Amino acid sequence: MAMNRPARPARPARPALIALTALAPVSWGTTYAVTTEFLPPDRPLFTGLMRALPAGLLLLGLARTLPRGAWWWKAGVLGALNIGAFLPLLFLSAYRLPGGTAAAIGSFGPLFVVGLSALLLGQRPTARSVLTGVAAAVGVGLVVLKAAGALDTLGVLAALASTASMSAGTVLTQRWGRPEGVGPLALTGWQLTAGGLLIAPLALLAEGAPPALDGRAAGGYLYLALANTALAYWLWFRGIGRLSATQVTFLGPLSPLTATVVGWAVLGEALTPVQAAGMALAFGATLAGQLAPRAKAVVPQSPSGPPSREDRKDPMDLTGPALRR
Repeated sequence: MAMNRPARPARPARPALIALTALAPVSWGTTYAVTTEFLPPDRPLFTGLMRALPAGLLLLGLARTLPRGAWWWKAGVLGALNIGAFLPLLFLSAYRLPGGTAAAIGSFGPLFVVGLSALLLGQRPTARSVLTGVAAAVGVGLVVLKAAGALDTLGVLAALASTASMSAGTVLTQRWGRPEGVGPLALTGWQLTAGGLLIAPLALLAEGAPPALDGRAAGGYLYLALANTALAYWLWFRGIGRLSATQVTFLGPLSPLTATVVGWAVLGEALTPVQAAGMALAFGATLAGQLAPRAKAVVPQSPSGPPSREDRKDPMDLTGPALRR
């Protein structure tokens, strides 16, 4: 049986890699505009299904690799966290909360990942990562929040659960890595397919038969399945394998920021000075989140000779024996 390949060490990343990974949340930021302008109304689960399952099957066909051994259940867990649970909870919160409240709650994802990374990856939280996460959440809040009355409790819980689900999936994706010889394309296909299969019965039970689609709706779903999901999630999981979980999740605020820019530039929505200040704060926090701290290696002196290969390992390397068990 193939051995698991843990995620690569968290080293200073190339700007090109960060930029490519950032295309995923930027693409997700266009979802609201596409949904409202192209797709049939009030079909959030069907939309989630059309995003996930066709994209997953396409990537499976391209990769031509199926899970083996323990990766059947691992792929199911990751697919449920990153896709199957995340999308329905996200849509539920969006339908029950006003304005950008769901996006504002989702901007707490970096803080969730900081905490989960401490529990599952052994990465000790730093004051900088916590402060940067708070700054990102405040910045997104300034951008998307509007005056509103009492918030729907179920909507708030759904938004928190969706954020926690995606955060846990991000951290577990890095902890488990990939099986030897399996690339991010196959891993993405496994998760999208598993998540789509979880959403399918929910969509059928809650929303009934699929709606009739015209050319405009078909084009919208095609964009969501290919660019917004297949390509975007492949870039996202590829980035998780090469960046730290914290670096990746600090790219998340780019999604609501993109949605705001698209709403202003394409849909004619107003952009206030407070929103502009919030965008600057959130974007600055996103950039600060990419500055991974570099710990200085302390190599113990060995009386029997030069340090071993394990002793020379970068202390930020998360692929050591503790995670190979």
